[in-house]
Amino acid sequence: MPKIPTAAVAASGLVGGYAAARFTRRRELGGAVLAVAGAWCAREWSRTAGPKGAAALTAVYLAGFGGSHPLAKKVGAWPAVLTAAAVSAATAYALSDRRA
Repeated sequence: MPKIPTAAVAASGLVGGYAAARFTRRRELGGAVLAVAGAWCAREWSRTAGPKGAAALTAVYLAGFGGSHPLAKKVGAWPAVLTAAAVSAATAYALSDRRA
């Protein structure tokens, strides 16, 4: 079975979490999507990048979530979420997926 890239899961967690919250109008559902994807990624990052790498990648993932909120006030919600997802995915690829 091919390995799923964490970059794709991290980006999907951010985009999917926002989409779930927006379209269902249930913020907790969006948070659950974000948390499940983040937990899966953190486990994989720990295996491929070690504890320090996993902590750094998790921080980038969570900063993307938090940073997309103020960014959305400047550029709009979807562009902010897509930017956060792209940054998180690129970082995950560079620090974890490329090594695996």
